[in-house]
Amino acid sequence: MKKRTATLSRSVFLQQLLAVMEKKDHWAWPAFTTGIVPKRLLHVHFEQEYETYVRDFPVMVGWAYVQCPIPEVRRALAENLFEEETGGLVAKRPHPELFLEYPRGLGMNLRRFENIRLLPAAKAYRRFLDESIQHRGWDVAAAIVTLFIEGTKDDRAAIDARTRKRSLASLRDHPLVVHYDLSLEHLALTKAHREVEGDHRRAAWTAILDHVSPTRRNLVVASLRRALTSWLAYRDEVAAACGIERGWDGRPRLRAG
Repeated sequence: MKKRTATLSRSVFLQQLLAVMEKKDHWAWPAFTTGIVPKRLLHVHFEQEYETYVRDFPVMVGWAYVQCPIPEVRRALAENLFEEETGGLVAKRPHPELFLEYPRGLGMNLRRFENIRLLPAAKAYRRFLDESIQHRGWDVAAAIVTLFIEGTKDDRAAIDARTRKRSLASLRDHPLVVHYDLSLEHLALTKAHREVEGDHRRAAWTAILDHVSPTRRNLVVASLRRALTSWLAYRDEVAAACGIERGWDGRPRLRAG
């Protein structure tokens, strides 16, 4: 007889989801934020990010929207979709276009972004995203898109009323500005995210916590755990392609030779 899985309470559901998000923290990321990655290899990071999810992120939000039977959640997804696809609420340009301002400002050839070859783990991550978002129900789709892809390891603070008014670092302190001489004008996507992200984070968590059926909570948590595993493998491969290896102390370093 198949063993029955216990239904998660709302509070346990929240804590398990946050536990996954707090692990969305790759060991190599400091190499990208402290200038260790050579500028000539940064294009690998941008290309893989663009192809795995950035270019098609509005479509991914749309998949969650069209599957969702709950008007309140659909409205939140529709607002997210409108901003991502058009920039109509804040940015005035589609967010995938704004993303390309990073490589444009760094002097990269944008034609590279027209025909990107995904690394094997990146391809596997994208396959996982497509399958989960399109074929596992609105709740899994919304959780993957609005919690995992859009979220960070700091989401606990983002939904905590006591820390919502955190001051943000100056854009002049952005790693691409400090270490790679990116002009501030090319941080349009960062600016847009700062204006809308707080509301988006709270709306995303509210939709999942308030509207996912208790009988589906375990599945949603399991899906986020699978997303994390696939994402970490993808980021391992990007780090290697950018010449970064893990040192004996666990810290990233530039590979010799």
